[in-house]
Amino acid sequence: MAAQVQASEIRKDPVLERWVIIAPHRGRRLKFVQEEPQAGPATCPFCPGNEGMTPPEIMAYREPGTKPNTAGWRLRVVHNKFPALQIEGDLDRTPEGMYDLMNGIGAHEVIIESPNHDPSVEAITVERMDDTLRAYRDRVLDLERDRRMRCVLVFKNHGARAGASLLHPHSQLIATPIVPKRVAEELEGAERHYRFKERCVFCDVLREELRTRERMVAENDLAVGFAPYAARFPFEACVMPKQHRAAFERIEDHEIRGVAEVLLEVLRRMSKSLDSPPYNYMLHSAPYGSSDVPHYHWHFEIVPRITEVQGFEWGTGFFINPTSPEEAARYMREVAI
Repeated sequence: MAAQVQASEIRKDPVLERWVIIAPHRGRRLKFVQEEPQAGPATCPFCPGNEGMTPPEIMAYREPGTKPNTAGWRLRVVHNKFPALQIEGDLDRTPEGMYDLMNGIGAHEVIIESPNHDPSVEAITVERMDDTLRAYRDRVLDLERDRRMRCVLVFKNHGARAGASLLHPHSQLIATPIVPKRVAEELEGAERHYRFKERCVFCDVLREELRTRERMVAENDLAVGFAPYAARFPFEACVMPKQHRAAFERIEDHEIRGVAEVLLEVLRRMSKSLDSPPYNYMLHSAPYGSSDVPHYHWHFEIVPRITEVQGFEWGTGFFINPTSPEEAARYMREVAI
């Protein structure tokens, strides 16, 4: 008789008021992230011909005439095989003594970005990055119809040290029935700035970076990439559209290409500067229901995993960055790609 899989729960810390996903069934995958993943194309579940090794596809960009869950795709989206949250069921908010608890309702999807198994940044084309951003938009828009969902985080883990369990290029999204604390804090800080100055703080940051250009890494007519003024980590970067827009899913077709070009250039410059480091990127976008707020501006955060967070940072949330963002940006600008 198979052991029963314990369902996920969403629990609230009563002091910091942050929510934590408790997902016991994901413990089965922990052994895969202790060393650099080694799956080759023959055994990789994300490679063409192995579509039966993944859950059925939710969405795909395919060649005309090809069938779902077969080869012939250039991008696929599937449910995560070990989801942190489950799409099925009713949302149930209950107290547990003094604590607040929700059942683990949400969505956890994998965006398989390319049939090409090569995980290197150098293998990414602008066309592939364009497809990837379009897939993000399409999935966030589709999940918006589910009234249980409040917020979606899109993220990429590249390399085992950054949390990737498979080499094949992919990213993920998790939709939650609550607005995470980090997202809420960012929204609240942006709203304070707007109440005081009647301007978007992110637009102010954008103007300042374009004025000084000290921390600029990449730019075109539609987007910019720069090192944040108060970067937490060495070579941390931010990619932001020039057009004010609170929600990423409201991006228009002609804007996607411009953002794809800048995001890819920043990744290539970071990769060249740091000898292909593991990295994470995260898409910060307004929660559902806040797509038109004047004080928020969607953006990507990119963090190369070249330093460890240590006791002081864990204990205080106060980061020590040994490389100035001005020096990092200058290095990335000057490297040949």
